[in-house]
Amino acid sequence: MDDADALLRATHATHAAVLHRYVVRLTDPARAPDVVQETLLRAWRHPEVLTRPEPSVRAWLFTVARNLVVDDARSAHRRHETPSDAPPDTPGDDGTQAVLDRWLVADALAALTPDHRADVVGAYYRRRSVAELAAELDVAPGTVKSRLHYALRALRLALQERGVTS
Repeated sequence: MDDADALLRATHATHAAVLHRYVVRLTDPARAPDVVQETLLRAWRHPEVLTRPEPSVRAWLFTVARNLVVDDARSAHRRHETPSDAPPDTPGDDGTQAVLDRWLVADALAALTPDHRADVVGAYYRRRSVAELAAELDVAPGTVKSRLHYALRALRLALQERGVTS
């Protein structure tokens, strides 16, 4: 073990705990050990600092640690990233597809004859039974069933023409 290693070990033993307490007050406690380690690494890279008197070494270590904390706070990743314990928002349905689907169906319904459209709207949107529709439209229940059958075939064809496959 050479003199530089011995000086660094002595510096660590003397200043690491006090330096850690200082850094905890400046930054996140989870980040403090990394700052202390980087500070001591910089001291190891500049062994001439370790030969100074103890108060000068401590002042140098505290200055380096403060500068590391300030540089980290000013860095781009700190300004653009906010740590959080919550998971990121999951993308939700914005309703666009539902609006487009309604538009396609309305357009296809408009292509039907008025009788067919009245039967489909009455049965599927107003939730009327065949008997109720027959009474409302003043036609026989068999006629309502037949028109619904042909209306749904025409609606399917109109949707296929608009690019909706079924």
